[in-house]
Amino acid sequence: MELPTRTFRVTRADLVRYAGASGDFNPIHWSDRTATKVGLPGVIAHGMFTMALVGRAVAEWAGAPDAIVDYNVRFTRPVVVLDDDEGTEIEVSAKVREVTEDGLTRLDVTAVCGGEKVLSQARATVRTAR
Repeated sequence: MELPTRTFRVTRADLVRYAGASGDFNPIHWSDRTATKVGLPGVIAHGMFTMALVGRAVAEWAGAPDAIVDYNVRFTRPVVVLDDDEGTEIEVSAKVREVTEDGLTRLDVTAVCGGEKVLSQARATVRTAR
């Protein structure tokens, strides 16, 4: 069973807000000059911000944030965020891998940006509503 795709738009303003909330002011998240100097294609979203957006989709599918029992990802590609009003989009989808007898649903999660997967081995376990 596939869950509905959730799309998140990410702009440079979002990165600034996340930097302030997280305290992560690494210039690769706001300076094209620094990002390209270290070999990145441009400014990239914070990995934990990307993970949080995917977690938000999982919480929405589960019906509540506290329904998430386990959640793990590996970062495979950066989410490049252009310096314009459009930013970029991250599309999050999931398939139900298993529903256990003890009321847990295991999900295989996919996050795509610019046609490429940005996470691998993304999995979540949620409590099934009773």
